[in-house]
Amino acid sequence: MKRDEIQSQLDHFLAIKTACQRLPIYPSFQRSPFTLWIKENVSKKECSFFQRDPRCKEQLCHCGYSKSDHTDEAIKPEDFTGETWDKAKHIRKAPTDAFGDISFGGLGQKTSKYVRVSADTEAEVLYELLTQQWKLSPPNLLISVTGGAKNLNLKPQLQKTFRRGLIKVAQTTGAWVITGGTHSGVMMHVGQAVREYALSNTMQGQVVAIGVATWGVIHNRDKLVHEDGCFPANYVIDTQGQGNMACLDNNHTHFLLVDDGTNGHYNVENELRGKLEKYISGKNLGNKVSSMTIPATQTTKIPVVCVAMEGGSGTLDTIYNAMRNDTPCVILEGSGRIADVITQVFGKPVSQITITLIHKLMKKFFGQEYKTFTEQKIIEFTKQIQDIIRMSHLLTIFKASKDDQGGVDLDVAILQALLKASKTIESQRGESWKRQLKLAIAWNRVDLAKTEIFTEQRMWKSSELHEFMTSALVGNKPEFVNLLLENGVCLRDYLKNDDTLCGLYKQLPNCFFLYKLAKRVKLADSSNRRQALGQRVRVPAGVNISLTHVSDEVRHLLGRFTQDIYPPSDMIYQLDMSTEDISSSVSKDQDLLRQNRAEAQRDPGRDLFLWAIIQSNKHLSEIAWDQCRDCISAALAASKILKKMAEESIDADEPQEMLELASHFEDRAIGVFSKCYNSDEVRAQKLLVRISRLWGKTTCLRLALEANDKNFVAQSGVQALLTQIWCGELSVENPVWRVLVCMVFFPLIYTRFVVFRRDELIQRETEKNEEIKTVEKVTGSIMMINVHRSKLNVEPLGCWSRLVGLYCSPRVKFYGNIVSYFAFLFLFAYVLMIDFQRTPSIAELVLYIWLFTLVCEEIRQLFYDPDGFGFRKKAKRYIHEMWNILDVISILLFCLGIAFRLTTQLFYPGKVILCIDFVVFCLRLMAIFTISRILGPKIIIVRKMMRDMFFFMFLLSIWVVAYGVAKQGILIENDNRLDWIMRGAIYEPYLIIFGNFPENIDNAKFDKKSCSMNGTDPLKPKCPKLNKSQMPVFPEWLTIVMLCVYLLFANILLLNLLIAIFNYTFEEVHDNTDKIWKFQRYELIKEYYSRPAAPPPFIIFSHLYLFIRKMVLCKAPTPSTEFKKQLNPIEEEELLSWEALMKDRYLLSARQEKSQSMERCIPDTSQKVTTLTERMEKLEEQVTQSNKSLQRIEDILKSLVAPAKETQPQTSTMPDESSNSLRTAEEEDGFHVKSHQLQFPDSKIKRFPVPEEKVPWEVSFSSYMPTYYSSEDGNGRAEGSGPEDLDNYRNPGGRTGIGGRGTLSRLGPNLNLDLVVTRWRDSARSELEFLAVLNQNQRSLALPGGPVDSLDHLPGNLKGILGKKLFEALDAKVSEGVKVSEGYVDDCRNTDNAWVETTVLNIHLDIASQVMVDINNMVISGDSCLQWQEVSSRIRLSPNQRRSLQQVAELHNTKF
Repeated sequence: MKRDEIQSQLDHFLAIKTACQRLPIYPSFQRSPFTLWIKENVSKKECSFFQRDPRCKEQLCHCGYSKSDHTDEAIKPEDFTGETWDKAKHIRKAPTDAFGDISFGGLGQKTSKYVRVSADTEAEVLYELLTQQWKLSPPNLLISVTGGAKNLNLKPQLQKTFRRGLIKVAQTTGAWVITGGTHSGVMMHVGQAVREYALSNTMQGQVVAIGVATWGVIHNRDKLVHEDGCFPANYVIDTQGQGNMACLDNNHTHFLLVDDGTNGHYNVENELRGKLEKYISGKNLGNKVSSMTIPATQTTKIPVVCVAMEGGSGTLDTIYNAMRNDTPCVILEGSGRIADVITQVFGKPVSQITITLIHKLMKKFFGQEYKTFTEQKIIEFTKQIQDIIRMSHLLTIFKASKDDQGGVDLDVAILQALLKASKTIESQRGESWKRQLKLAIAWNRVDLAKTEIFTEQRMWKSSELHEFMTSALVGNKPEFVNLLLENGVCLRDYLKNDDTLCGLYKQLPNCFFLYKLAKRVKLADSSNRRQALGQRVRVPAGVNISLTHVSDEVRHLLGRFTQDIYPPSDMIYQLDMSTEDISSSVSKDQDLLRQNRAEAQRDPGRDLFLWAIIQSNKHLSEIAWDQCRDCISAALAASKILKKMAEESIDADEPQEMLELASHFEDRAIGVFSKCYNSDEVRAQKLLVRISRLWGKTTCLRLALEANDKNFVAQSGVQALLTQIWCGELSVENPVWRVLVCMVFFPLIYTRFVVFRRDELIQRETEKNEEIKTVEKVTGSIMMINVHRSKLNVEPLGCWSRLVGLYCSPRVKFYGNIVSYFAFLFLFAYVLMIDFQRTPSIAELVLYIWLFTLVCEEIRQLFYDPDGFGFRKKAKRYIHEMWNILDVISILLFCLGIAFRLTTQLFYPGKVILCIDFVVFCLRLMAIFTISRILGPKIIIVRKMMRDMFFFMFLLSIWVVAYGVAKQGILIENDNRLDWIMRGAIYEPYLIIFGNFPENIDNAKFDKKSCSMNGTDPLKPKCPKLNKSQMPVFPEWLTIVMLCVYLLFANILLLNLLIAIFNYTFEEVHDNTDKIWKFQRYELIKEYYSRPAAPPPFIIFSHLYLFIRKMVLCKAPTPSTEFKKQLNPIEEEELLSWEALMKDRYLLSARQEKSQSMERCIPDTSQKVTTLTERMEKLEEQVTQSNKSLQRIEDILKSLVAPAKETQPQTSTMPDESSNSLRTAEEEDGFHVKSHQLQFPDSKIKRFPVPEEKVPWEVSFSSYMPTYYSSEDGNGRAEGSGPEDLDNYRNPGGRTGIGGRGTLSRLGPNLNLDLVVTRWRDSARSELEFLAVLNQNQRSLALPGGPVDSLDHLPGNLKGILGKKLFEALDAKVSEGVKVSEGYVDDCRNTDNAWVETTVLNIHLDIASQVMVDINNMVISGDSCLQWQEVSSRIRLSPNQRRSLQQVAELHNTKF
């Protein structure tokens, strides 16, 4: 046999080598890496020896292929009699010749992938083909669909339910669906479901439907064969001519065509399909965060579920084998045949599932096919069905609803089956919820998590859900993030470690911020290494993303006026210096670090919100924003960050999404601030100017201005604050004329001619006190007035304070500067028109001094930086302002005019320059009126129209130049005077637009005296060329036509176009001018707030004072408190708590508005009806289950009352229900179950099927013919009969379906000893622990034990586990041990003649004993597999050993 395998492998190798040598012949083949990989890794099978099968009438080989289908080497001469055909010997491997793309044609031109593979191909190779070569994403769920392969006629409702539910679960979970792949039966229904999904979801990803079919039964498979692959292969579905063959289904996406070298044999693919499904189920679930948060021992494998419809014996085998491998199964009730047989017995006790009952059900659901089943087959069916029903935790029966909600229920049933199975598989108990939650997150099914996991039965700890929070965040599952927050996750605990937040940034999806962050990390790495070379700093081997990198990039996005949102890392470098050299510097750095950490407070909501915002994730950012404390600042900061990223992004689609999200959070900031302002105006204004420690020590107002959030700044609350700052200490209600009068006659401020804000505040407090006094008189209580007086004690302004408040008000400064500027312009005009002498007059000298003060003020504005922008950004912002540009131009022109004016030669040009400069100064006057609510918006419109005018002048210049040059060339010949050329080509055509029509284009008004013949007179134009009659020779008709055309386009078309442009601009801008004016108003208010009180030219004294204070006295400027206020911690905490309350009110009102909208009424009603229907169905199901449970209890009670002897065994081959041997409750729950499983462990031997009713030896079972098996007989070979002395040994548990001793060491009882070594953890005896053995491969625990010949000694196999010294010490204590239990054990190795009997021995050790010390040394060393574990029901042991542990706990009077 080995020689045949070696020969087969050698043939395969030679075939691959030959194919590789031929590669240069096919250039396309050589260029395709996929083709090369297929040739190297995938093979087919073919017959190497043609020998006619005498059972077939046609010329067919034993393999099923005709003679022409064989190779030349396989065809031997007719007289060849050397050997007989053997499948194992004459079927060999060869490089596959069928792979590529398959096109089914028809509507839509569906194309799928396919490959022909050998039946013994490794599952690892197939998985690599699917995921790496075919680029399929690893699945989060594997759905194996099985059932009837022939004509399957489903009811319309069930068919609709199946298709909808299957596709929904595949779509929502990212599952692979595996079927038989042919165009018939259940496979065709799966294909139709995939097709319907593809037609209705063209923009989403495809559902992966993999068909695993037998190559030898595929009709028209010759179309798929090509040595170099087919790209594509044109395949035709011919169901009429397929005969006994099968066609591939055209709606599957991928095909694995399994080839065993034979033709016409079905079910060849089953073994390979099972191997592939088992291999995939062993792969880790495709979770991005598994490596970061979940240890390797806790990773979740890809779940597998089997969905069965209809079917026969093959489907029953598939269901049985799947459930034995712990794969949950969902069976569709009403689909027919074996599926309905199982659904009929589901919920019944195993003792009631008799052979008679199965006979009835098979006859009912199989019809005529029932007659083809033998009695032996029915017995086997009964045994399999009993085992399936016994594993009820793996079985789910789905019943389609009668209404149209069935498509919703099947996907839930499939996923609930997986969750139900995970609760009980391997007795995971307390750990089962973790697997369930991992699966629910991987499938993104928050509905299942709500109903199946997060119930009221358990209180969740935050630490238990942290890893799942990370999975939900990184996997972009916002609904799960919200669910976890609602069920116990505390963000402060979750993000208390910086490593968690850094891990989230490392797991960012591909986005613009990740690119920028990676770039910054790279630059920081190179910079740190250069610094390390210079300072002998020890640099780490690899640089990872830190919060310092994140902080730097966020500060870049927010603006340099902010500070770092995260403190710098305290472990960046380790200097290679002595302790004495660095002690002082280290202490300073630590003090600075503590200060930075104290200032930079951490808000986990802010951290999570920032992480969501930088990836432009709307749903996650909304959830995180709800958790933020400083929500208005957070929303405005998000707007600024998103707009900055949109500005820098080079992607085509990202910027628009970012801008939409920025607008969304601006609206949220507006909504919360509006709630705040409507509730309390004073607190709301504090929120605007409060320094936010969480967002770089800036303010909401500054963030809104930097983010260009005009809608927010235009809010009435923001404008009220600006107006209040604008008026200063003066009341907002003061009329303009009163303020102007007080500016001249300031003593009027002491006569209440104008009102101060302090006066208004005192008046309001007085009124409140009067009201409180009134209440006091009525109620007789003095508490309210005392409390109120203790809160606020406002003193009136003094005389000096009133005077300072008047002239330091930005409003008064503005009025003073207006008067000053008009005076300056008046003086400037007087000098230019009246007093401009060779020697500067006194008025002109005053003008020079006045201008010098203006220059000083511009310099002060340039260097004044209260927001901390830095000189570079401040200068950049200064230049970007149009009015500042006019200021610079006017000053430069004035200086240039003075320089020219002071010289004799350029005196007049200097005056001209000053005149032009006067125009610029007058234009600058418009900036003064931007504060006006009426003129301000109009100035904005004028600025917009000036831009439109520029583009219009470009179009107009084309027509002007075109007409002017043509006209000049026609009328005048060779004029070389530039000034007259420009006049005729440009100036005159431009004047024509305004109605100045030329007189020289026709001969009617020609006057020879008005022009110069040779162009020598500089005051006259050159005459046109004249004829003999002294008249112009130019074609008069042409010039007139040209003028008409020019007027048509220039005067009518272009001018009306300009009017239309202006009208469009006005309509577009007019609606927003109010917002723009309100936005730009801030800069003017801030400018005059920071200006000195005196207007020019008296402002020079203020400049001198500031210069002396700064340069001589070195005093810092007094910080402004109107735009930036630092609140004390208590006041800030109260303010933020109030803001959070307003945010909750805003969100509540927003949800109410959304729920009340008409668009939401219908979906909400439908959802409520659906929920009510689901609850009714669950209630109905619970009632049904209760009835079944009551029936089962009644049957058990009957079995206990009825004497066992009343039931007499029957000799007939068709026993009725009266012949059943009723089992006890203990037997129903698992006694003697493993002992008669169909598959004998660790072998290919199958037991004779023994239904539950035939297990007792007392029950007659005439057809019982167990297989004889002993492990040393022929290396595990089975025989039909055994020795006669086996009758002396009978299994006390009953029949097992196999005779002999199997793999046990002797006939009869085989003794086994389980050792339970216990100790108390401490002297207080608070917790009992036992010694367990850890299986490193399976990561499971077990009690130390093994087979023994005598119960006086420990099992010999424990010597290798415990060590010689410890083994001898414990062996000596066996006699001191307490026997906990002994007796027969339901073991899968049991046979009819050999069984296992186990004795459980408890040895309790004292804490101070030497044996305890030796055990502890072994456990601590980590070299052994011994572990101390708590005696608890949560421990993961086999059921038998868990029962033994429970008995030990009872023995020591401790809880289990």
